[in-house]
Amino acid sequence: MEYFLAVDIGASSGRHILGYIEDSKIKLEEIYRFENGIKKVDGEYCWDIKHVFNEIKNGMKKCKKLNKIPKSMGIDTWGVDFILLNENDEVLGNTVSYRDRRTEGMIEELSKVISKDKLYFHTGIQFNRINTIYQLFALKRNNPELLEKSKAFLMIPDYLNFLLTGKKVNEYTDASTTQLINSFDKTWDEEILRELEIPSEIFQEISMPKTKLGGLRKELKDELGFDLEVILPATHDTGSAFISSVCNDSDSIYLSSGTWSLIGVENRFPICVPQSMEYNFTNEGGIDYRFRFLKNIMGLWIIQEVKRNYDNKYSFAELVNEARKASYLESIIDVDDDRFLNPDNMVCEIQNYCKENKLRVPESVGEVAFCAFNSLAHSYKKAVDDLEVIFEKEFKRINIFGGGCQNHLLNELVANVTGKEVLAGPIEATAIGNIVAQLLSYGELNTLEEARDTIRNSFDIKKFNLELVGGRV
Repeated sequence: MEYFLAVDIGASSGRHILGYIEDSKIKLEEIYRFENGIKKVDGEYCWDIKHVFNEIKNGMKKCKKLNKIPKSMGIDTWGVDFILLNENDEVLGNTVSYRDRRTEGMIEELSKVISKDKLYFHTGIQFNRINTIYQLFALKRNNPELLEKSKAFLMIPDYLNFLLTGKKVNEYTDASTTQLINSFDKTWDEEILRELEIPSEIFQEISMPKTKLGGLRKELKDELGFDLEVILPATHDTGSAFISSVCNDSDSIYLSSGTWSLIGVENRFPICVPQSMEYNFTNEGGIDYRFRFLKNIMGLWIIQEVKRNYDNKYSFAELVNEARKASYLESIIDVDDDRFLNPDNMVCEIQNYCKENKLRVPESVGEVAFCAFNSLAHSYKKAVDDLEVIFEKEFKRINIFGGGCQNHLLNELVANVTGKEVLAGPIEATAIGNIVAQLLSYGELNTLEEARDTIRNSFDIKKFNLELVGGRV
């Protein structure tokens, strides 16, 4: 049996998932899981990147222990965050999270240097203060010495791949989230970098998903007791998740549902017109130079924080059950308001928003949870409406994939609010997309279309619509 390892790392946890093909279907086996999260270091919200890499190695050691050594592996993570290395390949400064407040006000400040129109036309990326460009702009203002000492810029998965192989590359899909890639020539935008006075020489060659980086460093091979090939998936987790859509047509909208919700369509070209900028859609890079024309929406981060604020007394399933009891509540919050990005207390922030906007204030845990779910559904509806205006067509269905597609209440709300058929699944979309990139690299699958047909035949997909709730495809 040939195994392919997906190391899928999110904001709260990471997983090692082995994939293999059996009877023309993709099979998955989760073999290791570890916790991740941000911590305050020197007044900044940071990732513990040493912890993450140690856990990557621990998961690989578990493969050896189970005698299921993979042929190859790929790493995917969240986007926009990065690491700077000095001339000795040592990390400069903290590994700061996009949720840190250093980027407050940076969109407005940067627009004084480069107009929003020009930046959008060049990069096609939506304006979001979490983007790498605003993090670098804040760094240049507050800690310029770090940029001056820097010899290499690596996104989080790029750095982890460097620790594995010793090779420095910037993978395309993750690099596109920086708002520094020219969407037309698909390379670092020298003009934007020059105007921001960010040294272009620190950036690496752009490499595409399916690229083979080679084997492990010698010292790592010795430590683990085996070697394998490291292959680039779409290292941005949304890029991997979009690979796993079960729709192979132009009438479908994709919705990757997790900590963030990313809703849009797949294109062969970027759309960098004033209307898409006005609606704040982004053109993120995808596999085979496809573009993910989508909108970032706050996502299930809100309900994760609600759960935490209630001291984790309720499971996610229990929060859904409580929300069903409170489905009479009609208050809708703007989930993309910056106040929900990293508040001290999400429950209080939701209640304060409702008070300030003269909406009925949710009091019980069920009312708070339903408010969050219903508000997400209405935010998706707005994005769908905008897509239909831009493309001048009516889309027939929404494919929701990722961990959030297990939330049947949210699926039902999306179907009811948008009036679209909803296909829910696959659940492990990101890991599947990661593994598919490896399979494509080896020729085990030939095309993305073939891969999506295989995915549809391999995993449980559920259907939701106005007439039938919880039916089967």
